[in-house]
Amino acid sequence: MIIVGLTGGIGSGKTTVAKQFMALGIPVYIADDEAKKLMNRSKIIKRKLIQLFGEQAYINNKLNRPYLADKIFNNTSDLEKMNAIIHPIVATHFKKWVEKQKAPYVLKESAILFENDAYKNCDYIITVTAPKQLRIERLLKRDETSLEKIQAIMENQWNDNKKIEKSDFVIINKDLGETIHQVQLTHNKIVNFTQ
Repeated sequence: MIIVGLTGGIGSGKTTVAKQFMALGIPVYIADDEAKKLMNRSKIIKRKLIQLFGEQAYINNKLNRPYLADKIFNNTSDLEKMNAIIHPIVATHFKKWVEKQKAPYVLKESAILFENDAYKNCDYIITVTAPKQLRIERLLKRDETSLEKIQAIMENQWNDNKKIEKSDFVIINKDLGETIHQVQLTHNKIVNFTQ
C-alpha cells in the first residue's frame, strides 16, 4: 500500500484538501483526530499523561484539553514529552488502519508530519500552503483563539519553504475551485505511480 503524507501549517486548509481526496475514493487518516480519540481511549496514554501533568489532565475520565493546552502552550519541553507518549501509539494505530484499506493509496494527514519524523514512513508527501495572512484569518474565524496562540503554534511548526523542500507535491489552497483542480492532478499522478 502506498502511503502519502498530507501536511501543511495550521490554517493552510489540510482538511479541505483531505475532503477532496476522500471524494475521489481515497481513505484519509486524520492523525490529529485519531490522537484525540486515543487520548481518551488508551489506558497507556491516560496513565502516562497523568504521570506527566497530574490528575487534572483528565476530568470525569475525559481528557482536560484546556488544561493540557495551557500546560504545553509556550513549553516545548512538555510538548515534546507529550508527543513522545502519543505518537508511537498513533503510529501503531495507523499501521493497523492501513492494513484494512482497499485503495490504490492512502493519505495520512498530519500537521506535524515533518516535525515528528512521520514523513519517513511515507512514500510521497503533499504539502498544502496558503498565504500567512489568509491562514490567520481562517483560524480567527474557525477557532475561539487569539493571534498570540496562532503565532505560537506557527512558530512550533516548520515553515512552508522547509516543508516544500522535502515534498513531492504542493497544493496552494487559496481558491476552492483551483484547489480541487490541483487535488485531481495530484491524485492522477499518484495513481500512475501505483500502476
